Amino acid sequence: MNRRMLCILAGATAALSSTSALAQTQLTVYTAIEAVDLDRYKATFEKAHPDITINWVRDSTGVMTAKLLAEKDNPQADVVWGLAATSLLLLKSEGMLEPYQPKGVEALDKKFVDSDTPPSWVGMDAYVAALCYNTVEGQKLGLTAPTSWADLTKPEYKGHIVMPNPNSSGTGFLDVSGWMQMFGEQKAWDYMDKLHENIAAYTHSGSKPCKMAGAGETVIGVSFEFPGAKAKTAGAPIDILFPSEGSGWEAEATAIIAGSANMDAAKTLVDWSVTKEANEMYNAGYAVVAYPGVAKAVEHLPTDLPSKMIKNDFEWAANNRNAILKEWQKRYDAKSEPKT
Repeated sequence: MNRRMLCILAGATAALSSTSALAQTQLTVYTAIEAVDLDRYKATFEKAHPDITINWVRDSTGVMTAKLLAEKDNPQADVVWGLAATSLLLLKSEGMLEPYQPKGVEALDKKFVDSDTPPSWVGMDAYVAALCYNTVEGQKLGLTAPTSWADLTKPEYKGHIVMPNPNSSGTGFLDVSGWMQMFGEQKAWDYMDKLHENIAAYTHSGSKPCKMAGAGETVIGVSFEFPGAKAKTAGAPIDILFPSEGSGWEAEATAIIAGSANMDAAKTLVDWSVTKEANEMYNAGYAVVAYPGVAKAVEHLPTDLPSKMIKNDFEWAANNRNAILKEWQKRYDAKSEPKT
């Protein structure tokens, strides 16, 4: 075999080896995205990028945030895709995120993008505090539907409200943070003291209170809009209510973990996460997404949902998160469900 042929074969072998290596890129992605969405995100991304495989690690927002912080000195994740922006700001303050400006990020609504250049995180969509009210159970008990957060402290609702624990649930934290930003800190604690009297249980999942309301296990579930719309579409006898004072909200967001051994693949995923195609997929359940002009009406949700969202200070929420959670735990944790 002549020298020229050997060179051609060597080049072909190297190319095949390179392709094989790409095909084996395993990307560990931590997420708090609702489990029902993970398969379709994975399938769509991997179809476009067959050289990258997503391996999900999923848990609720509080648990996932604690896991990431515990792994600070020995990171196990490459990317965090779909975690609360306030949690990512906390990780950013610990130097755990790799700043990266994804291709096309300039198309996103600025409130969904970290203020630094390059940004440390980019948003996907917003989940908005909502009440799931079981009309059948409410009627049986002679309970009127609440129209405000203040209504939830009325004696008639005692034992008929379930809400998420903010230490384990991002939805629970956006509720507490939202009340503090709307009412002021002291008035918010006073409000929560009264609300606590009516709470039957604090769950460790943000969607569970709405699911419980849909199943008739409680009358009112303090939750967010996505599980409400899903439950109502499935036939649950619930109304999805947005309190008159306004609704706290949180952005699901994406970031690269500093020091990832799969940096190119991680950047590819984050690039895809901000595309119009990805935002169209987020809109399947969320009425508010990061890419302007993409969102179409979601069945059972109001078309003016953005007008119900409070002006949210993510930096304030992130900076005060630990102190808020510590105080909440001390005051109210006795009614939390056991952790499984």
